[in-house]
Amino acid sequence: MMKLSKLLLYFTAVLAILIVLFPIYILFLIAFTPVKYTIDSVYPILYPAGFTLANLVTAVESFGLEGPTIRSIETATLVGLIAIGIGLPAAYGLNRLPRNTSGILTAMLFLANMLPAIVVAIPISAEFISFHLYGSVVGLALAQELVVLPLTIFILQGALSSIPRDLEYQARIDGAGLLKTIYTVLAPLAKAGIVAAFLLSWMISWDEFTFAVILNPANPTLPIVIYINLFRGNILASSAFALILTIPVIILTAALQKYLKGEYLTAGMGG
Repeated sequence: MMKLSKLLLYFTAVLAILIVLFPIYILFLIAFTPVKYTIDSVYPILYPAGFTLANLVTAVESFGLEGPTIRSIETATLVGLIAIGIGLPAAYGLNRLPRNTSGILTAMLFLANMLPAIVVAIPISAEFISFHLYGSVVGLALAQELVVLPLTIFILQGALSSIPRDLEYQARIDGAGLLKTIYTVLAPLAKAGIVAAFLLSWMISWDEFTFAVILNPANPTLPIVIYINLFRGNILASSAFALILTIPVIILTAALQKYLKGEYLTAGMGG
């Protein structure tokens, strides 16, 4: 009976993995297989029938790839840096509050995420016009912080809560100020959690759509370019751009695995 239960669990896990990986497989299939076997075929195949780079070359040469890619990288990197810069002292402050108060305030951070992004993006865009931030990478990054910052603070709370407070007290006794203690004593000890928070922030910004399409329509990021090509029926170009969008996420996810520890994702709220 126990063996049957384990087999059932393994089967369920494998099935879940296959369901998740199947769209990525189709994406790679369309991107690297001659079009006569895929989108130009009445009955597209589900296995590799050849290999070609012509699809990617055509997409890159036919559509502006450099600009959207650079904007996506700049925005995602800026979002990650701002999130860490603000999130670290915020997480420190929340950790020093009583647990009940800290829990309530942490939950309130996610209130903006409970609203549809378009409801938040439209009034923000109106304000950004007056501040000359509309259509800029900085403005888009600041708007995306509404999504990213609560998760960043939550993860950093867990990272900081795992550090003994005696180290902090010793630094204060030695004359270190509050900010110096946070950034020179606690931050190096919490670097695994900081890296995890930065990478997650980067990935969320990398494929964020709603804020990007409303706040920066004239200078689109990669997700917007993919949507435009899909809307025009250009599946081949969309697949190529989607592949470019997916590869960094796969690489960062692999790099992220060793930093995803339980205490970072529970903000130290375990028993």
